[in-house]
Amino acid sequence: MTTNPLIDPPSWPLAEFCPPPEFVKHWESRYKEVGHKPDAVLQCVAEQASQWGADKELEACCAWIGPLGIKGGDTLRRARRPKPPTLKEQALAILDDCSVRLPGAHENIIRRALEQLND
Repeated sequence: MTTNPLIDPPSWPLAEFCPPPEFVKHWESRYKEVGHKPDAVLQCVAEQASQWGADKELEACCAWIGPLGIKGGDTLRRARRPKPPTLKEQALAILDDCSVRLPGAHENIIRRALEQLND
């Protein structure tokens, strides 16, 4: 017998990874308020619910590997939810890759100023 993952319920406990109805109602009302059409509201709610479930699953995986003595929870979390580079990091990368070279003193001033900024 063949199962259809879009129709048939999964074999694992789905309730752990489905958002509570209050969250769904909140997301739905938030998107309706800004005037999205019904199809767009459904898409936005589905995206929010998917992200919520993925975050719950990630936290469950990190909690599961902790007692096993594997110190990879933070590494796993960083790998699965990478933070975008800061504006400072982006500016320094552009300065490094800049095809037009600035006079040495100017480049040093800009680089030092960027490096002094907080991330």
